[in-house]
Amino acid sequence: MQFTFKKLLPHFLVFIGFVVVSLAYFNPVLKGQEIYQSDILHYIGMSKQQNDFREATGEETYWTNSAFGGMPTYQLGAKYPHNYIKKLDLAIRFLPRPADYLFLYFIGFYILLLCLKVDYKLSALGALAFGFSTYLIIILGVGHNSKAHAIAYMPLVLSGIILTFRKKYIIGFLVLTIAMALELVANHFQMTYYLLFLVVVLGIAYLVDANRKKELPHYFKSVGIMVGAVVLAIGLNATNIMATQEYAKESTRGKSTLTINPDGSPKEITSGLDKDKITEYSYGFLESLNLFVPRLMGGGSLEDVGKESASYQYFLRLGATPVQALEQTKRIPTYWGEQPILEAPAYVGAVIIFLFVLGLFLVKGRLKWWLVGGTLLSLLLSYGYHLAFLTDFFINVVPLYDKFRAITSIQVILELCMPVLGVFALVRLFNDVVREEEKLKALKYTAAITGGLAILLLLFKSSFDFAGGNDGFYRQNYGQEFIDAVKEDRMSFFMKDTFRTLILVLLSAGMIFFYLRKKISQNAVIIGFAIIILFDLVGVDRRYVNNENFTASIKVNKPYQENQLDQYIRKDTTEFRVLDLFNREPARASYFYNSLSGYHAAKLKRFDELYDFHIAKNNMEVLNMLNTKYIIAEDEKGSPFPFTNPDANGNAWFINSLKSVSNSNEEISALDSLNTKQEAIIDASVFDDYLKTLKSTQFVTDSLASIKVQDYEPNKIKYVTNNASDGFAVFSEIYYQQGWNAYLDGKKVPHVRVNYVLRGMFIPSGTHEVAFKFEPEVISKGSTIAMASSIIFGLLFLGGLFYIFKTKKEESA
Repeated sequence: MQFTFKKLLPHFLVFIGFVVVSLAYFNPVLKGQEIYQSDILHYIGMSKQQNDFREATGEETYWTNSAFGGMPTYQLGAKYPHNYIKKLDLAIRFLPRPADYLFLYFIGFYILLLCLKVDYKLSALGALAFGFSTYLIIILGVGHNSKAHAIAYMPLVLSGIILTFRKKYIIGFLVLTIAMALELVANHFQMTYYLLFLVVVLGIAYLVDANRKKELPHYFKSVGIMVGAVVLAIGLNATNIMATQEYAKESTRGKSTLTINPDGSPKEITSGLDKDKITEYSYGFLESLNLFVPRLMGGGSLEDVGKESASYQYFLRLGATPVQALEQTKRIPTYWGEQPILEAPAYVGAVIIFLFVLGLFLVKGRLKWWLVGGTLLSLLLSYGYHLAFLTDFFINVVPLYDKFRAITSIQVILELCMPVLGVFALVRLFNDVVREEEKLKALKYTAAITGGLAILLLLFKSSFDFAGGNDGFYRQNYGQEFIDAVKEDRMSFFMKDTFRTLILVLLSAGMIFFYLRKKISQNAVIIGFAIIILFDLVGVDRRYVNNENFTASIKVNKPYQENQLDQYIRKDTTEFRVLDLFNREPARASYFYNSLSGYHAAKLKRFDELYDFHIAKNNMEVLNMLNTKYIIAEDEKGSPFPFTNPDANGNAWFINSLKSVSNSNEEISALDSLNTKQEAIIDASVFDDYLKTLKSTQFVTDSLASIKVQDYEPNKIKYVTNNASDGFAVFSEIYYQQGWNAYLDGKKVPHVRVNYVLRGMFIPSGTHEVAFKFEPEVISKGSTIAMASSIIFGLLFLGGLFYIFKTKKEESA
């Protein structure tokens, strides 16, 4: 027991250290403050209805009417039955947000390096380097929490793979199952997909090595064990995965049935996102160097250039007071790279890149090649349309690649690989097996490459024009003098940060040189690198995410305050929708009303298309059929005004005529001239069988015919209908086949999609109760699989631990 305690003590101290560092960086959380994350504010607005419903009823709704007319909540924080792996995830993230994610970065990477047989001191050093990589901090600042969540579990997944390849089959299986299940819990499949690329590169490297060592049986046995672990991990997340897969087909990530654009021109047919959307954020070749020099390309889109800037002098010349001029310099468009906008540079660190290059010379074998391979693959793919032949190949050939946008985020792979190889450079440096001459030669080459690159940038700065993509806009609005000042500030950033990088390279080289000359100890080198890595990365991180990003928790948890306009609209106790054309906060209306707006990366494709074709063009008939009773617009004084639409169709109505068309193009185009109160459009190519069940598509309605809402909840709506004749009703609710069921007097009946996005159904004469219930089968099926998988894993986990302890006891006997 004493030996075990001594063995675990260093790791326990590292664990405590990670907790302290995480809380120290995000220290406002200790005062009860929360980070102000723009994406999370949108999420709060989008998810309020379902959260209120859960709190009021104790039940879960998997549909919300608060955004885009209505959509599933699968990507809005839905809670699923038997999702026990989520409970484990919540237990692991015991620190207040976002310190919890920073801690996960640290501990996951630390475990990975331990699994690679790295000393705990160097493992801790590598963990700090990974966790403080600028991109990983930036995404916490803006609220990309699910992305950070998925990235944090990547090293743990790799740990399970490494253990299995090291013939630790049982522990490898258990670690990989848990890690992969946690990775999937994060629910950011783009990051998990990119992790798969790195795993493939790792697998190829191990396959080549296994073939060379004639260990192919072990290799394929390991792969088989890992496949089993991944399958079980998928089972533990079955509900989430199945629901997401089902919804993806109907979302903007799925295939459209339209072959025309809103202007009538032919549309490029794709199975996923348009190529322009996929490659919109493509990394420039020169921009790659901001991995090494943070503000080489000006930093983020808008930077604080300070009092010593040319921009400050420009505003003074315009007549601004010093205080006014300083205020103006806080948001200067310094970025001159290739992307449309950029929150901050994806800075890996001058010190880490120095060590990475050193590792290229000192580290040998499969470890080096899968890390270098992963780094190169992620960098090349991040170039997007700048490297069109490779990007086009992946879009056209590699499955699912066309489902994701913002391809520069694939650089998370190199942000993981570089610190690993950098740490192994130090491992080899401290290894007596490597000859001193080889170490010294590697140091010389590394210093020449990294230091030489920094010097070349300084010497040839005049060859860069420092021109940004949006300079034309600023020139038109502020004049050429402003652009000249901005370019001067861009050059200043370029010079300062390049010189900063050169100093860090020289310090790194100097420490290693003195170590090789036996002037300083190994521990001194580790401490020295810890200091300069933290100085390097934290110094850049604090430019973008610091205490100013925090605010009182009430402002985060209740970001939207009710105003007089909201009070006026909310006095209306009927069920209706709101179109907000005034507020720039896209999810604000969703916080208070059933809204046609919202904020989500994967809204329903049909609604998105309807918006582009008609809502954006103010087609009032379409707004009427969506029961848009209020439109928040700008009055003549520039203030928000609630325009009341008296022509809104209401919640449901009987029509006179059901017109069939032959495809989606005709269906959406017909809405241009449709009288939605009297007519409805149905796509015969989809609902021909239903049309055949109707005696006629012409119906008789009179003034006494009515459909009234009796009960209206997100996942259940009841109506009472009265009609002297057989009729066809249109319901102002979004059609979603995978879950919504219609009931007539308690009996399940078919319903169809009409008017491109709405629900419609035949209702016989007389008085009836009509109910729509959201009863997605995917939830019941998925939760059953998740429960079964949990039981299986629980038994395997206990059996595995028993076998391990029994084996160790026998070995020690």
